[in-house]
Amino acid sequence: MLEVRDLHASINGSPILKGIDLTIKKGEIHAIMGPNGSGKSTLAKVLAGHPAYEVTKGQVLYEGKNLLEMAPDERAREGVFMAFQYPIEVPGVSNAQFLRLAYNEKRKHLGEEELDPLEFKDLLKERAKIVEMDASFMTRSVNEGFSGGEKKRNEILQMAVLEPKLAILDETDSGLDIDALRIVAGGVNHLHNSENAVVLVTHYQRLLNYIVPHYVHVLAGGRIAREGGKELALELEEKGYDWITSSVTGSGSSAVSVI
Repeated sequence: MLEVRDLHASINGSPILKGIDLTIKKGEIHAIMGPNGSGKSTLAKVLAGHPAYEVTKGQVLYEGKNLLEMAPDERAREGVFMAFQYPIEVPGVSNAQFLRLAYNEKRKHLGEEELDPLEFKDLLKERAKIVEMDASFMTRSVNEGFSGGEKKRNEILQMAVLEPKLAILDETDSGLDIDALRIVAGGVNHLHNSENAVVLVTHYQRLLNYIVPHYVHVLAGGRIAREGGKELALELEEKGYDWITSSVTGSGSSAVSVI
């Protein structure tokens, strides 16, 4: 589904990613971990097409197509979804309006008929159950006045409606209490299947108690420094990141490919 080859990226002329190699297949869940400044969120934003980041070297293939040549909205229509660490508020646009527009844009892209407001209302009602969101949230402006946990649940609701092929979740667990974490993680698990893939960007192992990854990749200094299964996340919880970051040198790049 996704193949990243020797990816380098910078922001404002400062290199951040320094050679990322990663392969993700359908049905897989990958966790991207690492300390602050290691490049985790940069990788997520580059894949989503954030305009502030410049790819200076490398290639990203998504279902055989050059992802880097696609505009952000085209990536979204092709099934790439990103849940942001800090979801933005959109005053004056209701959740239902926003989601219906996004959903119908995807249907048009696929050559399918749009849903009318009543049809979409029924769909939204069913999908909202996945993240235990009350119907009152649908008439409110997108994320306006929402708590941190409500914003994160709203991101997973968007994922539930749009049914992306590749979901990139950037620190979705950040700031969540235990109940909100359970609901968000339960939504991700409910939506994951053999035909899609999930990339979890996180600092902490606790999210991986709820969403068990097939592979864990640890970034340090803009490179993948370690790769393993869930047990690697447990080791990080015990030892911290120092033992990994201290082993990363400025020469060469660590290449990790999951086949």
